[in-house]
Amino acid sequence: MLGLNPHAGDNGTIGTEDRDIVIPAIQKVNTNNMIFGPYASDGFFGNGTYKQFDGILAMYHDQGLIPFKTLAFNDGVNFTAGLNGVRTSPDHGTAYEIAGKNIANELSFKKALYAAIDIFKNWKLYSEITENQLAFTNLKKER
Repeated sequence: MLGLNPHAGDNGTIGTEDRDIVIPAIQKVNTNNMIFGPYASDGFFGNGTYKQFDGILAMYHDQGLIPFKTLAFNDGVNFTAGLNGVRTSPDHGTAYEIAGKNIANELSFKKALYAAIDIFKNWKLYSEITENQLAFTNLKKER
């Protein structure tokens, strides 16, 4: 997880939100020790730390998308979590300036579409297995 302030607040020197809010929030939800941070965004991407992780949570749009687009412009997928529906988009965005000119690279669009399908299927599965825990537990025993 990236920090909110420059240098993740530098322990309160450049804002206290990371120390007072972000770190306690991470500690509260990090029951399986899978969340790390907050990391200062510039150093995190600049020194390659991002390569050690499968996913990165940015606090705001430009903090995460500027380095992401720099690293994966033609094949990256942007996923917006926390919505009532699935929203993915190609890393390059709508690319209106090249639409209809037969010059766009479709790889990122395809990946965004397939990611949306996978996310939807996972939501559906999660909904099914958490809707009635007793039935799911019995189903597992029958297998």
